[in-house]
Amino acid sequence: MRGSLVWFSSDPFLTSSEKALEFIEDGLLVVRDGRIEAVGPYEELAESLPTGTTVVHHRDKLIAPGFVDPHVHYVQTRIIGAYGNQLLDWLRNSVYPEEARFASPEYARRYAALFCDQILRNGTTTALVNCATYPVSVDALFEETTRRGMRMAAGKVLMDRNARTDLLDPSPEQGYEESAELIRKWHGVGRSLYAITPRFAVACTDEMLRLAGQLWHDNPGTLVQTHLAENLDEVGQVRRLFPDRQDYVDVYEHSGLLGRRAVFAHAVHLDERSWGRLAATGSGIAHCPTSNLFLGSGLFSMSEAKATQRPVRTGLGTDVGGGTSLSLLQTMNEAYKVGELGGYPMDGTKLFYLATRGGADAMGLDGVVGSLAPGHEADFVVLDPSATQLLAVRTAESEDVHDLLFALAQLGDERAVAATYVNGRPAHERSPCLDPKPERP
Repeated sequence: MRGSLVWFSSDPFLTSSEKALEFIEDGLLVVRDGRIEAVGPYEELAESLPTGTTVVHHRDKLIAPGFVDPHVHYVQTRIIGAYGNQLLDWLRNSVYPEEARFASPEYARRYAALFCDQILRNGTTTALVNCATYPVSVDALFEETTRRGMRMAAGKVLMDRNARTDLLDPSPEQGYEESAELIRKWHGVGRSLYAITPRFAVACTDEMLRLAGQLWHDNPGTLVQTHLAENLDEVGQVRRLFPDRQDYVDVYEHSGLLGRRAVFAHAVHLDERSWGRLAATGSGIAHCPTSNLFLGSGLFSMSEAKATQRPVRTGLGTDVGGGTSLSLLQTMNEAYKVGELGGYPMDGTKLFYLATRGGADAMGLDGVVGSLAPGHEADFVVLDPSATQLLAVRTAESEDVHDLLFALAQLGDERAVAATYVNGRPAHERSPCLDPKPERP
């Protein structure tokens, strides 16, 4: 693959954007058997290619790691943008009625296919996905992602209280057994990873959380995903339901659910003790700005998450359906605005890091996806800085790659995704844009 190459050698929040960013203006990405074999300047690598090697040219375009979304609900795809007040009311009125439909295998397969189509057209190649309570909803997603060769982590939601009866696990033990069977069926099949998924503490009894922790301990290599301190009413309920625990983070830690490969979505309302425990245990956070704004949950503090004395592994999640877009480019746009409101603006390099290596790191997949460095799986996205008239005008005289990334983060959406590659093969290619391109000055 020939084009401008960009990826990250370190965390720009902890070093600097200049030190963290790797950029080759005319680069060559060499892929063999689904992995990145070499990366470097075109002039240096081209002569070493074996005779007959196919070179795909993406001149005037940017090749970046495939986007990594560490928090999304495929079973809420159809209700994206559903009016619904704040979190708990929205769950009751919009989410739970929709998720109940995923007891149907046909319905689940239909929306698993739609979800995969949509994330690929937005440049996302890896995601950490909440399914519904029903095992068939997990089967439908993994059948689809395995067929497409995608690196995907997902799991059935565990919940045994405070929701409609037809969505609840009949008992914590049954939730454990169904999850264990899904792990045996799917974890490690193709590029599939299982994620143990207690919905959130409000919907789980002590026993359900304890068994979720036991399940994780019993199955090394699996992930954990859940929600944390998204909404003040939710935080208050957790305090009442778990009076013996110090705080929301302690609820999960007491059940053995903190640690590497555990990802907590939102983390809007946390104190210093909670941040410290997340950092000390290597847990990950998914910052979900479009959802936090849409549901009025609050403003995430990136300065707290990336405090130099105890940084927390952090990625950028779309959180559809509470989030309003499956585009991580649009999600970067909102993350920047939330950062500005919190006195912590982020440049394009930091935003792209969050959506690539940051998300992979939060999920415990650093060294696997989220980078163009040799040895990584060959998932990448081709971005077109001239995809629309406004982008073309804005980027025509970008002084450096940092400005180019920032422009894409502010003005980009699925139209800027020229192609998405999974396992080194094209998984989505954009139809030609009909917008006339302006002449460059």
